[in-house]
Amino acid sequence: MSSPDKKTNPDEMVERSSISESRTKYQRHHHSHIDDEPIKNKMSAAGPQDPFMGEEGTQVQYRSMKWWHCAILMIAQSISLGVLSLPSSMAILGFVPGCILIIGLGVLTTYTGYILGQFKLRYPHIHNMSDAAEILFGAWGREIVTVAQIIFFIFLMGAHILTFSIMMNTLTDHAACTILFCLVGAVLSFILTLSRRLQEVSYLGILSSLSIFIAVLITVIAIGIQAPDPTAHAIRHPPLLSATSAALNIITAYGGHLAFFSFQSELAEPKDFTKALVTLQVTNTTIYLITAVVIYRYAGAAVKSPALLSTSDTVSKVAFGIAIGTIVISGVIIAHVGAKTIYVRLFRGTGRMNERSLVSYGTWVVIVLISWTIAWIVANAIPVFNDLLTLLAAAFGSWFSFGLEGLFWMHLNWGELSSARSARKVALAGLNVFLIILCCLMCGIGLWAAGQGISLSAKNAHSAFSCADNR
Repeated sequence: MSSPDKKTNPDEMVERSSISESRTKYQRHHHSHIDDEPIKNKMSAAGPQDPFMGEEGTQVQYRSMKWWHCAILMIAQSISLGVLSLPSSMAILGFVPGCILIIGLGVLTTYTGYILGQFKLRYPHIHNMSDAAEILFGAWGREIVTVAQIIFFIFLMGAHILTFSIMMNTLTDHAACTILFCLVGAVLSFILTLSRRLQEVSYLGILSSLSIFIAVLITVIAIGIQAPDPTAHAIRHPPLLSATSAALNIITAYGGHLAFFSFQSELAEPKDFTKALVTLQVTNTTIYLITAVVIYRYAGAAVKSPALLSTSDTVSKVAFGIAIGTIVISGVIIAHVGAKTIYVRLFRGTGRMNERSLVSYGTWVVIVLISWTIAWIVANAIPVFNDLLTLLAAAFGSWFSFGLEGLFWMHLNWGELSSARSARKVALAGLNVFLIILCCLMCGIGLWAAGQGISLSAKNAHSAFSCADNR
């Protein structure tokens, strides 16, 4: 709510008008009625509202990000150490299939990200995937997706804790128990997740992005200098299990869509999301392609995952030491979005989110603490962690990045499909049906591949809560 002594910004009037119009369309679609009063910072009896609407003049204002803040967050979340698993995927598939997958998935995920942005503009109350799922499937769909996304966030956080412990074991030559290194990573991540606003977290994203860019550059140069005479192939013919796992690695590298609604919700101008999306996709596709091609070319079929381990011990330590920024901060961004999902669910429409009170901030701290504690337990308790993460990526990531987007497009355009005559509309309908089918295939084959991987890895895995070196 604006204070009476401030002039009304014309841009804000346009934005509020657009939000109000979109909200009206949504509620007409559900046979609801709303009054003509301004949206206050309380839950309207008529239906859902933008959780950050009407926060002008409050103590904590969330919708403060510019598009470049959002782009930095998206880059920091998406381009983390996963980029260094792509050379090993290309070593399994070969140059041609690897390049086709990296470029093709880059284009495809740009389109699915654009669908998410348009869906959010049509329904401004959406803050996360569970809000969007409620529009498609009702209350039961909301609860299922809420549980799925929280589980996915927790396991991704656990993966970052585990990677932190691998980094520490590399830097110190396993000078301490791995459980202790995991604890240090969890505590550091918890401290950095204490801010409630994404704009503040975006400044950490700058450090994360610089960290992974420099680590990748060091690795590429070092492998180019140190690598033996390698053998690289244009096309390889791997077994189905290996090929599926390699393809899932590339798909997972583009799997940041789960957080896109939350990022767009805290943009001062939600329509600027497209700028941030294009910046992300051009950046990550370029870096993924260059990294995978160059490292595979010089390291050959023996390239390790992450590729940092393919260099000498000294260079690996230097690169891992620089990569600490992305190892920690990328996990912090994931944790923030996951915690915000619960926080908004608890306080949406009450005004608590915009207070600097013991209850509001204390609740945030408790949510973050519990999330990182569970993630730490998961990182230590599951011996075949990477395979389990592949399992979750197949079960949930395929839907969050491809399947649901196809359904969102169908929902937005359903009324026009029966009378569609233009070739463009027919082609888009076919593309989105393809996305849904692709999702189902990825989910089914990915679950099979992950199950086979878990069965094979369990025989050689460390026990739960082991102090052993996990490099």
